[in-house]
Amino acid sequence: MGKSFIFLAIFILLLHDNTLLANISTDQAALLALKSHISSHSNNILQRNWSSFIPVCSWIGVTCSSRHHRVTVLDISSMQLHGTIPPHIGNLSFLVSLDISDNTFHGDLAVELAHLQRLKVINVTSNNFTGAIPSFFKFVTKPTLCVPIEQPIFR
Repeated sequence: MGKSFIFLAIFILLLHDNTLLANISTDQAALLALKSHISSHSNNILQRNWSSFIPVCSWIGVTCSSRHHRVTVLDISSMQLHGTIPPHIGNLSFLVSLDISDNTFHGDLAVELAHLQRLKVINVTSNNFTGAIPSFFKFVTKPTLCVPIEQPIFR
């Protein structure tokens, strides 16, 4: 019985580690997709730091939870980034706060942001988004959408 218990404990531990790795891999893939949609940025800060050779939770602008080791905060504000927000951003299922303000992102916000059930704060001010504020924000549980009162964020 002792050997069976040890085998079972090792199996559960390995299964947990593989599940954790798969989940952070999903977050990594989403962030690398975002990086690929950024056409320019000053000092190549993301190019040098956001790499599959560096743990995701050590990336600039990324904060992970200590409990689940998943991305909970993405703050890439004021990095002089130019590009679009890809649909892959909706795969950051543990994301609580998204701050992409003070860049020059353009186009529409990905409707996949509606998949982020834990999202509480989103700051998209000082960008060049077009169209109306997406209707999916009404489905996000108690979101705080940071928008400037004096100037629209969507042109």
